[in-house]
Amino acid sequence: MTGFKTLKEPGQAQKEVKNSIFIAYATPVESENEAKIFVTGIKERHNDANHNVSAYLINRDNVLAIKYDDDGEPAGSSGKPVFKILEMKELSNVAVVVTRYFGGIKLGFGGLARAYREAAIEAIENAGIIEVTDKTVVKIESDYSDMDTVSRLAEQYGSIIKTDYTEVVSFTVEVDSETKEDFQEKLINVTRNRVTII
Repeated sequence: MTGFKTLKEPGQAQKEVKNSIFIAYATPVESENEAKIFVTGIKERHNDANHNVSAYLINRDNVLAIKYDDDGEPAGSSGKPVFKILEMKELSNVAVVVTRYFGGIKLGFGGLARAYREAAIEAIENAGIIEVTDKTVVKIESDYSDMDTVSRLAEQYGSIIKTDYTEVVSFTVEVDSETKEDFQEKLINVTRNRVTII
């Protein structure tokens, strides 16, 4: 997996549907354990709520963890629709909890699914979606005469983490794994093979 989409930061949303209040929380997580802690934390915060429906999807270091829970709502009416949003938006390493305070009017299966789904979508959109790519570090040694050229190209492809000035200029550059070869090839071409890639 060279890149994935996740949330930029935690997000929250609230909506009212026929007197029921739905409060949705969405957050980026690093592991299944972190997702479980987040879900437990929301359940404790809203322990007076009728339902705390949750879903998470973790795909990291060859570990895939998927879970959704209706928390007492009719089976398939709430946890699964929330989880389907994560799938539809192709999100990974995200946990969502939608808390419901029942307002006295039953929503029916379709109404429930819609309310949970819409609250989850709003919280996710409020959190913001970002693309995370795998990074790799490239070390380059160049003459002082090529320093500006190497520096410009490095900034185009990634970011310079460190520069050392000795008899030569040494750059430590972080680039996306997918563009590493392209970057190295360009470096060799523009400097007419005067750089050393370590």
